[in-house]
Amino acid sequence: MSTTCIRNADWVIAWDGTRHVFRTGADVAFTGNEIVHVGPGYDGAVDDEVDGRGRMVMPGLVDIHSHPMSEPMNKGITDELGSPRLGMSGLYEYMPVFRPDEDGVAACAEQAYAELLLSGVTTLVDLSVAWPGWLDLLARSGLRGVVAPMYRSARWYTPNGHVVEYEWDEAAGRDGLDKAVRLIDLARQHPSGRLDGMLSPSQIDTCTRDLLRDSVAAARERDAPIQIHASQSVVEFNEMTRRHGVTPVQWLNEIGFLSDRSIVAHCIFVDHHSWVRWHTRDDVGLLAETGTSVAHCPNVFVRRGITLESLGGYLRAGINVGLGTDTFPHNLLEEMRWAATLSRVAARNVNDLGTSDVLTAATIGGANALGRDDIGRLGPGAKADIVLIDTELPGMQPLRDPLRSLIYSNAERAVRDVYVDGVKVVADREVLTLDPADAAARVHAAQKRAEIVVPDLDYAKRPARELAPLSLPMGE
Repeated sequence: MSTTCIRNADWVIAWDGTRHVFRTGADVAFTGNEIVHVGPGYDGAVDDEVDGRGRMVMPGLVDIHSHPMSEPMNKGITDELGSPRLGMSGLYEYMPVFRPDEDGVAACAEQAYAELLLSGVTTLVDLSVAWPGWLDLLARSGLRGVVAPMYRSARWYTPNGHVVEYEWDEAAGRDGLDKAVRLIDLARQHPSGRLDGMLSPSQIDTCTRDLLRDSVAAARERDAPIQIHASQSVVEFNEMTRRHGVTPVQWLNEIGFLSDRSIVAHCIFVDHHSWVRWHTRDDVGLLAETGTSVAHCPNVFVRRGITLESLGGYLRAGINVGLGTDTFPHNLLEEMRWAATLSRVAARNVNDLGTSDVLTAATIGGANALGRDDIGRLGPGAKADIVLIDTELPGMQPLRDPLRSLIYSNAERAVRDVYVDGVKVVADREVLTLDPADAAARVHAAQKRAEIVVPDLDYAKRPARELAPLSLPMGE
């Protein structure tokens, strides 16, 4: 196996065994797919030497919640859409009517994978409905991928824009679970060696108690994580309290879903949230006590005036939090910035959440949620998932604190090179494994096709331009 050494990097974000720390003038060496040295003066044999001057070397980011198969197509459509009569959510009135066709799915996934790599993501949890070619494209991207094929017992829909109803098909949920298990097994056998799997019953309000319990059992049998969307809308919160008399988090705890192998996506509308006016204050404590992780994806919610209250409070309570991109843009550095600023706004306290907390969530928090101690960090024995940041860009200057400059000022523009599993997949800001331009053109075409059929899917038969108007009127 060959050894690569990034020599004399100006800055390195190293793992000291308990936390990330800055090192300066350090070398980062890896042999094959494993880091063997982080620190000054690597003196082992080197096959490939990389000049680290003008660079910050940091661990690859871990994205634990994303929907690549559809969301790139919604750019320019759902950026500002939410239903005022359905708790401001975009889930029920808009999500079901803007969907890619089969060709669009592959194009969306390729565009999303490229965007993720360009923002420094090296590990991705891909929550998609299983589609042909999924595993092979994810492997070809070079990402370390965790496939999470979604399934459910019911679909939601609105007949009028202010009521959400559910169409139940429990046999379909059971069939979905069986197919998901088979696909996860195939992912683990994939020759790339970088794919794994996760159980993913879609949403708490669309799954039966039995389906969730059987999903937990399947996850335990395979020693795999399990993830569900829950506490993601006021509509869902009210529906679950109507059905069971307890909050979504409390019901998940009652049925044995919460554990240190479980991830609850979003978890915004818990019992203390100011929008729900619930009488208990138990949800955060239950998440912490059970070791359950939360996947926090701030960008998609802030577009609708919604935010978690507050991320700093979750962390201080002892909850493991990872970050996700969820929708477009597939840019985890942007999510890090949103996570920090929105938590401070919600708490009305600039000290509610620090930059180090956000980095930890985007790396170690995600790794912990996946049950891994070999990703999200730069240290001997860790996987060689490495990002090189160009610190000489004007937007990164002055360079008093390169991590702050990256997150709050320059974001993905400073990502220069990316290695996953010891293989370079981004070089000089160019994705080597995919064709982003071609994928983007195919996504654009898929969006045009999807807009044509919107009236057939919308309850009010509205055309796309009426349902989702452009930001400015068309001039004559």
